[in-house]
Amino acid sequence: MNLEILIGLPQYEITGIEQCGGELNISAVYTGARSCPECGATQLRDKGLISRTVRHVSWAVRKVWLVLQGHRWLCRECGVQFRERFPGILKAQRATEAFRYKVFQDHWDGINRSRVGRREGIASATVERHCKHFLVRQASELSGAPCPQVLGIDEHFFSRKLGYATTFCDLKNHSVYDVVLGRSELSLESYFLALKGKDQVRVVCMDLASVYRAIVRKHLPYAHIVADRFHVIRLINQHFVACWRDLDPVGAKSRGLLSLMRRHPA
Repeated sequence: MNLEILIGLPQYEITGIEQCGGELNISAVYTGARSCPECGATQLRDKGLISRTVRHVSWAVRKVWLVLQGHRWLCRECGVQFRERFPGILKAQRATEAFRYKVFQDHWDGINRSRVGRREGIASATVERHCKHFLVRQASELSGAPCPQVLGIDEHFFSRKLGYATTFCDLKNHSVYDVVLGRSELSLESYFLALKGKDQVRVVCMDLASVYRAIVRKHLPYAHIVADRFHVIRLINQHFVACWRDLDPVGAKSRGLLSLMRRHPA
């Protein structure tokens, strides 16, 4: 049986499993190729054993610790000494990437920091650090992503200090592409000038704001503008209420009738 599947890390060999109360200590060694982190050479000299203990994803309700056995190496090419690098564990971290991502997923799914911390036996500040790590990683991955072919544009109020923000959505994949502060043509000019892949946009779905229409026509010349049906229905309702006020000023002031009309526009 290949025991490395128990920890989910490839090229590791489990040498022992010990239960200590409600926790598990799994001893393992890395069996993959090793190279110098400076020059990439594989001609290394063993300078002694080292041990590194890190937190790993829990098994059921038992906390898991990985006790990794490695070496201190000397590169024969450049003369640099370095400690064993373990794939799946970043430098100076006390937990595997799998454990940190599990903490991030739990918090992202709506579990608050203190509860995640109590469940995993870590501080709430540590939960926040793990979440920021993966959020920054996701942001860096999206920063180089080309503009989606089906783009959604809408505004929303961000804060009293910063005002409004414009949200760009990938409507084909049902995900948020980017959020930019501001909603005027001047504030969005620099963003559209640096936008990658904007020539590939074919459809833009947005409200009926003249500012957004002007920006799209200027920077996305190959895109067809589609009015968002929500804003179209709202505009029709506004004109309907205005016509209602002209024909029946008394009835148009009835809150009950207005509420009935808004809840059942058909």
